[in-house]
Amino acid sequence: MALFQYWNRLRGRRPAPLRTEIEPAEIKQLLADTFILERGDHGETAFRLAGTRMCAIYGKELKGHLFPSLWARKDTQAINRLVDHVSKDNAVCVIAYEGATRDSRINNFEMILLPLAGKGERPRFLGTVQPLMKPFWLGADPIVENKIGSFHFVNPEEMVAAPLRSTINSPSLSPDGELMAAETEQGRRIRHLVVYQGGRAG
Repeated sequence: MALFQYWNRLRGRRPAPLRTEIEPAEIKQLLADTFILERGDHGETAFRLAGTRMCAIYGKELKGHLFPSLWARKDTQAINRLVDHVSKDNAVCVIAYEGATRDSRINNFEMILLPLAGKGERPRFLGTVQPLMKPFWLGADPIVENKIGSFHFVNPEEMVAAPLRSTINSPSLSPDGELMAAETEQGRRIRHLVVYQGGRAG
């Protein structure tokens, strides 16, 4: 939530803040868990930077690694589509996922992806990863595979003072690549997206 609030303050009334406006000193307490992704000329998404604690969770320096390589094969298309929507629609995406080690240890995480604007530059994204629990082995036994549990897109205007975590099930991904979600009382549709107001269930 702290990273979202920082991003939201920087952007003001714009869809997204400029990459050059990000000042590491202003989020120094978050840097260990923070990353920046960059979209390449051929659509590939790779880590431009990754914090030390995040690298420890995965047991390697993530800079230069392809973002989809962290995910189970069945989820790589979905991850690419999520990143694509964040880029094209300046959307905020929250992903809940399960990380597994080679020894089949499991932990649950949340990730947020925030778009960054740039003048004629490759698309970039600011994000953070937070473990929902911190077992003794985390950072010593590396996570080798992520599996998507759920995801949702957030309307920044409705999230200024609300927690990001929700209990909303993930929309399905249709074969043509569009993110589909049923209309519900909790969400309002914006083009092909349903935007949900954040907040914990009672």
